[in-house]
Amino acid sequence: MVAERTLNHSLAELSQFDAVIAQKDFRMQAIQEFLADQDFSASEVLAVAGRGGLLKPIPGGTYAVNEAMLDDLTAAKRNEHASNLGAGLAQQVADQYGVKAYVVDPPVVDELQPLARISGLKGIERHSAAHVLNQKAMARQVLATMGKTYATSRVIVAHIGGGLSIHAHENGRMIDGNNGIDGEGPYSPERAGSLPLVDFVAKVLAERLTLDQVKKLLASQSGLRSYLNDISIKNIVARIAEGDETAKFYLDGMIYQIKKQIAEMAGVLNGQVDVIILTGGAAYATAVTAPLQHDLAWIAPVVVRPGEMEMQALYEGVMRVLNHEEPVRVYQSDASTIKGGTGR
Repeated sequence: MVAERTLNHSLAELSQFDAVIAQKDFRMQAIQEFLADQDFSASEVLAVAGRGGLLKPIPGGTYAVNEAMLDDLTAAKRNEHASNLGAGLAQQVADQYGVKAYVVDPPVVDELQPLARISGLKGIERHSAAHVLNQKAMARQVLATMGKTYATSRVIVAHIGGGLSIHAHENGRMIDGNNGIDGEGPYSPERAGSLPLVDFVAKVLAERLTLDQVKKLLASQSGLRSYLNDISIKNIVARIAEGDETAKFYLDGMIYQIKKQIAEMAGVLNGQVDVIILTGGAAYATAVTAPLQHDLAWIAPVVVRPGEMEMQALYEGVMRVLNHEEPVRVYQSDASTIKGGTGR
């Protein structure tokens, strides 16, 4: 790391654009101003990495940015999201330096094993949504300290932030886990997690909620927000310290559900777990991690790695390709197979 800066854009600035993809030139100007402030030679640039967007479901890995990828992201075929800009911004900077652009472990990575896709109702299939980039990077980092490799290990990673994703990783693949954004697993500071279906359907019908309203309710208006009118774990822990029993009850409820989900993933791995990793923003709070470490130690060692290492993960993913440690993947917009290739 030689330089780092967070480039913030206000809602007022972004409101002038009618689609996320239309923000590209505006955001690129800020990136170019940042680059102009840095002291480095163009010859030092080996590659450019961008955040992966909402592509079709694909296996994990490092993907070369190509026209098929850019076309799918420009059309926002699978929803609007700021991450859809990552590949295009990376490609524009890469062109400037005469190198290749890549994305690493985008959020659409889907490596669920076949049995994990069964929902229990014909016509509805489970699909993956997770903090893929950080989960895989943390797993690699922690396993390296244990003298183990990600490709030959069994790990459970719990990313605990505004949303929660808890997955079983087996031999380099995320074979099962919860799709928190659509209503699976534990509740989180903002998300509902799994709900009693009949009661929830009754609420939807009684309030005549649209599909968009349901999605918003599940993804950003539930969990601790609905119980405590707060999504800050720091604030909630402070309330507990001041004697707020209601805050303690619902934070304990979230921890309880996280514990259940992690134990479920241990079952997926037949109890053969090398390590359990707690990561994400909420992992900074010992009020959250300490009970999980205590209660889950019977399964495997529980390691806490707070925060996210996503910028580092982008770098490491590209370097694995440039060093020929793994093949570059090629994105194709149709339903055909994902191919491997050479790094440069």
